Amino acid sequence: MIEQAAFGSTGQNSTRTIFGAAALGSVSQRDADATLEVLLEHGVNHIDTAASYGESEPRIAPWLTRHRRDFFLATKTGKRDYAGAHDEIRRSLDRLGTDRVDLIQLHNLVDVSEWELALGEGGALDAAIEARDEGLTRFIGVTGHGLTVAEMHLRSLERFPFDSVLLPYSYVQMRDEHYAADFERLMSVCRERGVAVQTIKAITLAPWDGREQTASTWYEPLRDQADIDLAVHWVLGRSGLFLNTVGDVTLLPQVLDAAERFASRPSDEALDELVARRQLVPLFS
Repeated sequence: MIEQAAFGSTGQNSTRTIFGAAALGSVSQRDADATLEVLLEHGVNHIDTAASYGESEPRIAPWLTRHRRDFFLATKTGKRDYAGAHDEIRRSLDRLGTDRVDLIQLHNLVDVSEWELALGEGGALDAAIEARDEGLTRFIGVTGHGLTVAEMHLRSLERFPFDSVLLPYSYVQMRDEHYAADFERLMSVCRERGVAVQTIKAITLAPWDGREQTASTWYEPLRDQADIDLAVHWVLGRSGLFLNTVGDVTLLPQVLDAAERFASRPSDEALDELVARRQLVPLFS
């Protein structure tokens, strides 16, 4: 089974590999059910979805009727104003078929003007706090993509004591010195404050850049199991991080298999060889 670790200061012990339910956004209920059963096989106990992930929330709903107590359940709102976030949070609960989730996250909050709106008076954060006060969620987090995400998360943590953050982390992305420096500053603050750090895009090969898209991920993924092992094990080799899985159901078993076999972090030399051999490109540059 995949190892567990404390999810920040929440009191939750989550598998270090979290199911990224964007993978269910455009699949049938039959395929979703089969995918969710794979989580049980590997002992995954944490699901991360979002209001904007297509049909992900309703695909999870039938399964939760049997397994709700087995999972820490997180979703996200992309609305920036109070009214929009208030309604979207409740719509997510309806679509998930549950009266509460464990974590509500403000989704992809990196644009400065959107950040000011969402975290200002009458913004989405007020709706998330209200949902927590009403028992609709226990915790509040923030997520993001792009080169400025770590810097923006630091700003967010100065404004409000979020319980979790989520952002990209991979060997090739961390070769960007500016991104890596911001990431390290964020990690330091999160360690001090007990904030859970979730990471995404572990198995990125390169942006699609106009090539035929052959997976439901919004980046071209690694596909060879040995390559996926290196990428996954490198992320899991750093304590204090969680790895959110891939947005493609066909690749999910490979990522979970790699996570289950994790023993130690591969060397930078092994990752350098992977970068050169597969010509890995940072997703954000």
